[in-house]
Amino acid sequence: MSDENPLQPPWLNAPPVDEYPYEESHDLRVGPKLHPTLDGLLPYVGVWRGRGRGGYPTIEDFDFAQEIRISHDGRPFLHYESRAWLLDEQSRPVRPAGREIGWWRPVLGDDGRATDELEALMSVPTGVMELHIGKRKGTQVEFVTDAVVRTATAKEVTAGHRLFGIVEGALLYAQDMAAMGHSLTPHLSARLIRVAG
Repeated sequence: MSDENPLQPPWLNAPPVDEYPYEESHDLRVGPKLHPTLDGLLPYVGVWRGRGRGGYPTIEDFDFAQEIRISHDGRPFLHYESRAWLLDEQSRPVRPAGREIGWWRPVLGDDGRATDELEALMSVPTGVMELHIGKRKGTQVEFVTDAVVRTATAKEVTAGHRLFGIVEGALLYAQDMAAMGHSLTPHLSARLIRVAG
């Protein structure tokens, strides 16, 4: 019997590859051209940083800082990434807080052009993934959950509602959540200023 395995995959002993060769950008002046279906979401592309307030019936209210990066790679979707950290009474960082990653994409009509409808997939490292459907109206985006998937160890989250807007050049949002036996209740709100893009 031969030592050669005819089922051995061709990549098993292949040489290493270089770094990822395609650029992703949060700055419309550099990198790939924004896909035309994303023109209605163009004001969101960038790096945003600011402050917010959070709370829920099951926890104490808290102040936080946040950075949101919304970027693209030339394809018809936006990459969304958020990092937040808690602040003390003197606005000093206390510890890392929520992280989230996801994708926003416009729904296309029969003609291949973007409609005002959107789909978004958002995931957090605590085991919750939300599928949102939404609508864009001018520089306002509103999402509601269509489905929530949780790991066995995640907290019980059953629904969400998010409202984003570009107001006087700043990114404002409010997020409601249904969780731990409570119906949709205000959870987070913040005002972020564009720092890059």
